[in-house]
Order: sequence, then structure tokens, then C-alpha cells
Amino acid sequence: MKLSTGLRGDATLTVTEADTARALGSGTVDVLGTPRIVALCEEATCVALEPVLEPGTTSVGMRVQIDHLQPTGIGGHVDAEAVLEKIEGRRLTFTVSVSDSGGLIAAGKVTRVIVDVERFLKKCCE
Repeated sequence: MKLSTGLRGDATLTVTEADTARALGSGTVDVLGTPRIVALCEEATCVALEPVLEPGTTSVGMRVQIDHLQPTGIGGHVDAEAVLEKIEGRRLTFTVSVSDSGGLIAAGKVTRVIVDVERFLKKCCE
């Protein structure tokens, strides 16, 4: 499989107390927190890329644009989907969406960059 637009990845979650806005420090209500939605969307992009990345490379997050449209309570099941929309060299832009039993709860874009793991770690850890 090679890197091409249309590549898809999915991630799912059943909301627990640990996933709430209150637990994540992003609010005071016990509903799915926006930071957890962002993480779920990024997980879906990683799932999409896993089978196509060359050995020694990975992708890192660069930009996240998410509209959190509806709340989901504890016990709710959510599904995230990422679709690779644009390839600009090493920069990859995904369209992401998250839904629960009531329909769309979040949508946006996630941009990731393909990096050489060793070179990337040298930049931050030396």
C-alpha cells in the first residue's frame, strides 16, 4: 500500500469519567471533553498511516482544527474517521469527523508531518 489521498483510518471510544471535560481540565461538566476528541481524531490519522509509513519514519501532529458540535455523555460510544485529503511533500492533511448514536458531534482537519524518527528525536533531546 502506498501513500495516497483517500487513505482512511478509524478509532472508537466508549466515554468514561477519565474522558470528560472535568477530568481533562477543559471544563466543569461530565461529558466527552474536546481534548479527548482531538486525541481520538489523531489516533484515527495514525491508524490510516500505519500500513504505509516507511521503517524508521513516523508522523507527528502539526495542526488541529476541530469544531466540537454536540455533547456525548459518559457511557456513550463515539467513532472517529480520518480521510487523507491532501499531500504536500511530507505534510498530510486529513478531514476528520466524530459521531455518536445521535449523529455528528465533531468535525475538522488534522495536519501531520512525516519525519525520520532518529533525526526528529535528536532535535528535541540533545
